[in-house]
Amino acid sequence: MAFARIARTGLRRTGGTFGSYSCEGDVFLCEGSTNRRSPFPSLQNAKAGRDFSYISSTRKFNRMSMQSRGIRVTPQYQSATAERIVEESESEYDEPMYPGLEATKPGEKPRVVVLGTGWAACRFMKGLDTRIYDVVCISPRNHMVFTPLLASTCVGTLEFRSVAEPVNRIQSALATSPDSYFYMASCFGIDTDKHEVYCETVSNGGLPHDPYQFKVAYDKLVIAAGAEPLTFGIKGVKEHAFFLREVNHAQEIRKKLLLNLMLSENPGISEEEKKRLLHCVVIGGGPTGVEFSGELSDFIKRDVQDRYTHVKDYVKVTLIEASEILSSFDVGLRQYATNHLTKSGVSLMRGVVKEVHSKKIVLSDKTNVPYGLLVWSTGVGPSQFVKSLDLPKAPGGRIGIDEWLRVSSVEDVFALGDCAGFLENSGRPVLPALAQVAERQGKFLVKLLNKIGKKDGGKAFSAKDIPLGDPFVYKHLGSMASVGRYKALVDLRQSKDARGVSLAGFVSWLIWRSAYLTRVISWRNRFYVAVNWATTLVFGRDNSRIG
Repeated sequence: MAFARIARTGLRRTGGTFGSYSCEGDVFLCEGSTNRRSPFPSLQNAKAGRDFSYISSTRKFNRMSMQSRGIRVTPQYQSATAERIVEESESEYDEPMYPGLEATKPGEKPRVVVLGTGWAACRFMKGLDTRIYDVVCISPRNHMVFTPLLASTCVGTLEFRSVAEPVNRIQSALATSPDSYFYMASCFGIDTDKHEVYCETVSNGGLPHDPYQFKVAYDKLVIAAGAEPLTFGIKGVKEHAFFLREVNHAQEIRKKLLLNLMLSENPGISEEEKKRLLHCVVIGGGPTGVEFSGELSDFIKRDVQDRYTHVKDYVKVTLIEASEILSSFDVGLRQYATNHLTKSGVSLMRGVVKEVHSKKIVLSDKTNVPYGLLVWSTGVGPSQFVKSLDLPKAPGGRIGIDEWLRVSSVEDVFALGDCAGFLENSGRPVLPALAQVAERQGKFLVKLLNKIGKKDGGKAFSAKDIPLGDPFVYKHLGSMASVGRYKALVDLRQSKDARGVSLAGFVSWLIWRSAYLTRVISWRNRFYVAVNWATTLVFGRDNSRIG
């Protein structure tokens, strides 16, 4: 093969030809022969067009620094000529070479790769027996977000660090075990035949090569990559609206809100412009939209009235929903929430957004709604990464799974959380994208994999004959939502049409706070949350704009 590459290089330099060649890996294919399909669609498309310019030349890596963390790299060549020939050959004819973690060897612990750091992934990693497995977590963020309290951070009720928990505190092996790692990266491809995932680091150009790509071989793969906010393809949403899914989303909302308050006090600002700047519009009447509206109205009543007296009368909150707010809650609770929000100064409007501009929303009935802050909370759907995977899909575009959370038709791959749903042939409905669903799935799967590992089924392709036990069964524990001003809703029914306990008011608010305080994942963050609540109660919310 080396002689063939040298001859090929020589022919290129002299301008000679030897038929028409297309190369995949180390296989030469004469024109007219059958091509072998590439595992990556982008690579296959490039080969179809005979354009290999997109493949960069082979990169050089520091072998000692890589191997100190167990990462194997392509060996260096002693001869400069040989290295040049190999680089030219591989860059022009072969598939990209990635550094990374190779497959585990006999005698080594099996490796579980987890994609994501959401509720499902973190609950799974927290319970994983690291005496049996090594764990590698890959995610563009290094923390878990306690999403039920995220709305409170937008207005200063809680500090941002109170709702974020580093993953290496959830699973200490990521920081201490020599063969367990956290990689801040995004996965862009999975080869289920080779048992490898392909990733691209999240960086700002600080690495020698940007984008920096690598691979990780797995024995078991857990896909818990979450979901993305639904925009329904409405023009202007992604460009002008704020979402509320991550800590950085809450930070941006807070900065925009405080900026608009301060800008509106500048001299020469017209009455109309002040009304627009201080009009906060929330799209979506689910729990997130209602809780954010309640927190915002509480902030206006308690803090803005005292600290922004020049513009306090211009501040307005509007909640736009296509049908009814909190549609999954009991009818009596929905009515209570409607009355309470209206009394708190939140304007409820029914409508469907047709288009979003930089300073106004256009509804389907052609009504124009000017705004200064727009928060979009209309549910979630499959991410672009999930859509790109060549895996079975459940209704709604999620990754299709069976009763044991296994991805059908592939070995050693599991999916859970917002990115996964039961296949139609399983006879089970697709579960809602809720934190409690994801957490319960993570708890179920970690017990299953620990059981498989104890029976020597942790390695790739080794769990086929191991009995899995009872399948996953989800039992809804109820729903809660805060509506502001020390009021909340508690709906303990197991389904929308079932009977059960429903509460609203101050007692429900105490239950809501107590429940979420106990669900915060660490004692450190529980302390932060309790102290933040007490500080806000005594001194009010902080209105400093930093950044």
